[in-house]
Amino acid sequence: MLPLLAAALLISALAVLTRALHLDGFMDTCDALPGGFSRARRLQILRDPHVGAFAVVGVACLLLIKVTAVAALPRAVRPGVLLLFPCLSRWAMLLAMEIFPYVRERGAGTPFAGARGRGALIGGSAAAVVAGLAVAGWWSLALLALAGAAAAAVGMTARRLLGGMTGDIYGAVNEIAEVAVLVAAVAVTAGGAGAMRSPLAGWFEGGG
Repeated sequence: MLPLLAAALLISALAVLTRALHLDGFMDTCDALPGGFSRARRLQILRDPHVGAFAVVGVACLLLIKVTAVAALPRAVRPGVLLLFPCLSRWAMLLAMEIFPYVRERGAGTPFAGARGRGALIGGSAAAVVAGLAVAGWWSLALLALAGAAAAAVGMTARRLLGGMTGDIYGAVNEIAEVAVLVAAVAVTAGGAGAMRSPLAGWFEGGG
């Protein structure tokens, strides 16, 4: 029971620290992409401050998976994964910004889309690789690839249904990449924490 409570508190703290910005984008995306029947209607739903059934069900499932995944992580690797999964999900957003067009002239994602570029992606990629190897060993490269695949899947869906990305879709990329990395980390360590040994593992164990 204690690991589950701790996981719920950690995921709640992450939502508070980010002001639920990415969760809000994920919820709007859940309402818009399956709920609209035209590009114009989907873009309108993304602007709508009201919450629909798709958003409620989507965010409930998302948070449930996050909490149970964190609780299921072996204690020895949990600190490293908790440091890593937000890093990889933010890198996934950088990747989506570089690959897919931004469809709005003005919106919450406009400053980020305007600042995108190869330099930002290269720098973010280098930081993600170094952080991953430091806290999760070679398996972090597979987690990085998975976060990239999540970004590509969301981006391709948004391009097909909307013509490209919006700020809300960036938030959805972040949330889906986070879940993908957490679930994959649980699968990798199901046989024991040794699968994700890292140079910092001894320090984490000593501190725990």
